[in-house]
Amino acid sequence: TEPWGVEPGSQPSYFNAVVVLKTTLPPSSLLDPTRSTSRPDSTAGPRTDTPRPGPDPQRDPGRYIHPHRTRTTRREAFNPRTRIMRLLRPRPTPPPPSTPGDVLAEAEGLWLRLGGREVLQGVDVTARAGEVLALVGPNGAGKSTLLGALAADLPPAGGTVRILGRPAAEWSTPELALRRAVLPQSATLSFPFAVEEVVRMGRAPWVAVNPDDDDRAVAEAMAATEVTRFAARPFSALSGGERARVALARVLAQRAPLLLLDEPTAALDLKHQELVLRVCRERARAGDAVVVVLHDLGLAAAYAHRVAILHAGRVAADGPPQEVFSGRLLTEVYDQPVEVLPHPRTGALLVTPERNL
Repeated sequence: TEPWGVEPGSQPSYFNAVVVLKTTLPPSSLLDPTRSTSRPDSTAGPRTDTPRPGPDPQRDPGRYIHPHRTRTTRREAFNPRTRIMRLLRPRPTPPPPSTPGDVLAEAEGLWLRLGGREVLQGVDVTARAGEVLALVGPNGAGKSTLLGALAADLPPAGGTVRILGRPAAEWSTPELALRRAVLPQSATLSFPFAVEEVVRMGRAPWVAVNPDDDDRAVAEAMAATEVTRFAARPFSALSGGERARVALARVLAQRAPLLLLDEPTAALDLKHQELVLRVCRERARAGDAVVVVLHDLGLAAAYAHRVAILHAGRVAADGPPQEVFSGRLLTEVYDQPVEVLPHPRTGALLVTPERNL
C-alpha cells in the first residue's frame, strides 16, 4: 500500500516516522457517519443488513462531524495549495528600537486569581527600557504570578497588561516571541539536546524574519553566560547551576527587548550570581527592559535601578532601592527583623537580617 496523500511513483515524505496507510474505502465513506464501513463479500447475495448509525452528537460530540464542517483530510494537508497558503500568512514584524525610558510593559490595576485565591490585587507596575526592575518579597507574595502576567502567560481577572503600548491579548504568539523573552524558575528537557542546541532554540522566533544572525546571537549569548566550553555536552548532564546559565543564554539569544527572568540566581554560586546581574545591567544599558525576580535583597540593592516590593498580592513600595529599602518596611514585609545600613568603605546599601547568635 502507498502512504495516504502521496501520488503513485512519487517519493513519500514521512513525518516523525508515523506512516498512515491508505484504506481501501473511498474518502467519502470516512466523512459519512451513516455509511457502513464493513467490506461486502463478493460471493454473497444482496446486502440485507441496515447501515450502521453514525455517532450521536449528544453522546459522542468528539466523533460527530457536522454535515457542513468536514475535517481537513491528510490529502488536503499535503495539497500544494494548502502549503502555499500557509507560506502566504503575514510574517511577524520585529519591534522598532526602543529609547531609554520607553514603557515596554506595564500592569494597571491588575487582579489575578489562581485556584480560587486572589494572588494579585490591584497591582500597578511599569518596566521601562534601560532599567532593571527587581521584584522582591516573601514567598507567596505574587512575584512569579506578576511576571507571568507581564509575559501574557496568565490572563488577568481584572485590570490591564500592555506590552509595548498594546494590550497583551492583542499580540499574536509569533509577535510576542519577538518582543519578550521569559526565563522560568526551572528548565527541564526530556531529550538529550546539546547545550548549543538548547541555546539555539531561542532563535526560533526569528526563522521567518531574519535567520542570518542566528550563529552570532547564539555565540554571544553563550559567551555572556560562560557556557561556551561545554557547548557539545548534553543538557541533561549539566549541574543545576549550569542548566540555569544555559537557560539564560537561550533567553539572551532570543534578542527580545523585554526580558522577564524568574529567579535566575537561585541555583548559582557567588561568582555566577554576580555574572547574571551584570548581564542584566548590560542588557538594560543596551536599551532593553529587564524584570527580574530576586530573593537576595543585597543583589537587588546593588544592581536594580528600581525595586517593587510585593506583599500579600499588593505592591508595598516601588522606587529606587535607596528610597524603598528601609529596615522598618522590610521587617514588616518579611516578618523578620532586617537591618539596612551603608557599606563602611563604599557607602553602598547593605541589607542583612538581624541575628542574635
